[in-house]
Amino acid sequence: MNCYECAIQGLTAEAVAVCHLCGAAVCTDHVRTESVQLREAANPGKVIHDRPARRLTCVVCSAAEESR
Repeated sequence: MNCYECAIQGLTAEAVAVCHLCGAAVCTDHVRTESVQLREAANPGKVIHDRPARRLTCVVCSAAEESR
């Protein structure tokens, strides 16, 4: 699978991830990574997991989230 962002620019690059929000395939140049805390009712009194999770997004979705 190839990177969607590269494809719309007329380039070809192998995708390494899929955007968590829109599902677009992205290459290493167009993927954005962030750490997030998972929240759920795990045990009584504990709603946050100890280790952060990884969340991958494309440049478009990342920019949209930052503009809020």
